[in-house]
Amino acid sequence: MPGEVKASLRTEHRPPLEPYDADIIILSYNRPTETADAIRSALAQRGLTFHVTVLDQGSDPEAVRSLTQGFAKSFNFSLYTLPENLGVAAGRNLATSLGHGQIIIALDNDAVFASEWVAANALRAFRYKPDLGALGFAILAADGVQPDASSWGYPARLLPRFKDRFDTTTFVGAGHAIRRVTWSVAGGYDPSFFFTWEEYDFCLRAIALGWRISYDGTLGVIHKVSPGARMGWDAARMTYFVRNRLLISRKWGASWLSLTPRMLGYLIKAQCNGCFIAALSGIRAARQTETPPPRKMPPAMRHYLALNETRQRGSWLERLRAEVLGRIRTAP
Repeated sequence: MPGEVKASLRTEHRPPLEPYDADIIILSYNRPTETADAIRSALAQRGLTFHVTVLDQGSDPEAVRSLTQGFAKSFNFSLYTLPENLGVAAGRNLATSLGHGQIIIALDNDAVFASEWVAANALRAFRYKPDLGALGFAILAADGVQPDASSWGYPARLLPRFKDRFDTTTFVGAGHAIRRVTWSVAGGYDPSFFFTWEEYDFCLRAIALGWRISYDGTLGVIHKVSPGARMGWDAARMTYFVRNRLLISRKWGASWLSLTPRMLGYLIKAQCNGCFIAALSGIRAARQTETPPPRKMPPAMRHYLALNETRQRGSWLERLRAEVLGRIRTAP
């Protein structure tokens, strides 16, 4: 859980002791220019009280120095550093633990808010909907108008509705908000995931507790999709993608036998995309990972998943075409 690893504070200010609305958290790793843009976008938010926390995970000293000097005078900004990269899941856990705002807004360090009112409007959504646990934002391409197709983490048939609002079962990490109470009771991210599927894993636990997950296409972030510090699908990203998705199924009681079609599908898909060995490594890693005793899905959770995920993904044939024959998208 959050707080087990201590980060070094490099700037003067910490989150305030008094209550405030939101923590805006950004993970940083060797993208000083893009990260500075993300920070400026966060600091420009209006209509709420907030604190911006940046957690750097092992960037070069010059990159850290640049961020420290550039934002040292910002009173509602903190820069913390770690000597190594803990991964997205553990990094967000730690960054979240450093504040106490009512909601947690996460922004990728190669993204900016589409307007100055995104955070305030997200806060308003949580206040109007007491059962709302997490809210995914629209991830827009560099033009700020079209959706970033590489960051669409929902059923493909919903893509034409990228400007709408709908209930769902996950969110895309590049831009989202979580109610802190939901974060606490659901237990944050699984730090062993390191990268990919940590949002879906968290959302399933939140849904099991009765929280609703929604997407709001009126709240946007512009995703620059920086090539720096990015893992390719032929390396660790594909391995974690396969490993973590299999582990999620195992957490909810799926047997290895029942997962055989999914594993075969991943291998075929990986072969088509030139990363068969990485997918095989993901399967092997999942088989070697000890998982906690499986949980049983409550009836209300099964109904929610059937309504907001299974139905939206279409027939078995449609899912086979999308999951096996489709190209692996470049994830954020």
